[in-house]
Amino acid sequence: MALLPAAVAVVLIVAAAQGRIDGSGWDSARWAVIATALLVLLLAAAVAAVIVRARPALSPTVDLAESAAPDLYRLVRDLAERLDVPPPSAIALTPDCDSWLEDRTHPAHAAAEQGAMPARFIRGGADVRSGRARRVPAAPVLVIGSPFMWWMRVGELRAILAPVVAGTGPSAHPDIAAARRFVRGLDAAVGVATRPGLGPLRRIPLGFVGSIARLLLRGCRVHAAEMERGVAAAASERAQAVDYGVRIVAQEQVGLAYAGWDRLLTRVALPAWRMGRWPSRLDAGVVSALTELSRRDRLAEGFTSRLGERPACDLLEEPGAADEATSLLAARLFHGGPAEPGPAWAPVDWAAYPEEVVDRKWRTEAARLHRVLDALGERRDTEPAAPTLARVIDHLTAADDEAGERLAAGIAAEVAGEEAASAPPAPGPESWGADAMPLFPLQPPRTGRELLADHVTAMVCCAAVDTAGALPGLDWLDGPSLLVDDVRRSDLASPVLTLVEDGDAEALRVWLSSVGIRPEKPVRLV
Repeated sequence: MALLPAAVAVVLIVAAAQGRIDGSGWDSARWAVIATALLVLLLAAAVAAVIVRARPALSPTVDLAESAAPDLYRLVRDLAERLDVPPPSAIALTPDCDSWLEDRTHPAHAAAEQGAMPARFIRGGADVRSGRARRVPAAPVLVIGSPFMWWMRVGELRAILAPVVAGTGPSAHPDIAAARRFVRGLDAAVGVATRPGLGPLRRIPLGFVGSIARLLLRGCRVHAAEMERGVAAAASERAQAVDYGVRIVAQEQVGLAYAGWDRLLTRVALPAWRMGRWPSRLDAGVVSALTELSRRDRLAEGFTSRLGERPACDLLEEPGAADEATSLLAARLFHGGPAEPGPAWAPVDWAAYPEEVVDRKWRTEAARLHRVLDALGERRDTEPAAPTLARVIDHLTAADDEAGERLAAGIAAEVAGEEAASAPPAPGPESWGADAMPLFPLQPPRTGRELLADHVTAMVCCAAVDTAGALPGLDWLDGPSLLVDDVRRSDLASPVLTLVEDGDAEALRVWLSSVGIRPEKPVRLV
């Protein structure tokens, strides 16, 4: 379509040169078509330039240098040799339960890597920045889910990676590689045209480019999908002969790892992230979470016997450094934390988690609960200066049915204000794609009732610690927990919900009495 006006212009020019057309009318038409052809060709060149220069998005990963994981590189190369395919150019870790091949040979990536931005690696176990630019890899990068490295055994990891590594064969085919680069370029051009922060002078022309790119994407969507299905089928068929029996068992571990990883992030890591702390050993924690899940779940009996075999993380020279780097990346991806540690974004070890996260979380929420009560004008002169659990219970059991609603609304408003104040700034157009975090929000916004229940639970736990000798604890699957006589109490949720939803404190009072909590005693807040 872009060449059609030019073709018509050529026909008119040739016809005029041969004397087949003559007159001022034909001259005007010829020059109009020539001008249109030039304009269309310029627009087509601009669209092509944006598509070629647009930088396809790369998955945020922790790159592993070969010196940091020589055994892992050797395993992957042996696997590629057995599959008779080219080995991946490099290996990277991602804080997710998935593995894939990623092409990083786009010309835009080459230009970026030849510039001032240094490459980032885990080299010798430490997260360092190389002062020299990398050469563009000829083969795709193998991205491995870090939970697999810590939970799976070496044989299971090899079986899981076999069909993924087999995909390097089709990736080396020039037609397939060119088709993928073209599609990724179109997708990147759409991203450039729709990124926020564009001024009107850039938004209008880039919007035109984006519409053309979307049109081309729709035109090749079916063909691209068919190509990828064929590539996946070919890779799967090629990998059938490699560790097929082990792969069946390993696939069961994939589902288990995903379940444990999801609960670890939402129930254990998220409370720490919300207060500016990030667990520095998430992958080690997923092993504990899955071991606990195996112990509780009858369907998972026998899985813990696998722990006697060599774990895949032994293929890394310093697993702790790689775990810390992927844990920090997970915090960025799922919560939007800073890229580097700092005073307000410090790592926390699992041994210190109950004291530094659980206890602090409870007391922070209890303090917020009482601040909202003070703002509602509920403090009386006869009340003690220090906050008590009895004050909260009295408020929620008052004759006014709307007391709980006002308290829930006040807590929700304060939480929303604090989250907005601590949210990372919106990225500008020049940094879009690198700093646009989080990519994967873990939880939808909580309702006021849910927040109120959490805060009342926190107040009860603070009272239990201060008046009944209880301790903050960590449950690998359920997150912060209350330990009474070294036993986890998981029966607090129901009485609290009865109080919050119905204004009935009888069940909670019975529970408090069984633990030995004195609600009239003041608690320590932060």
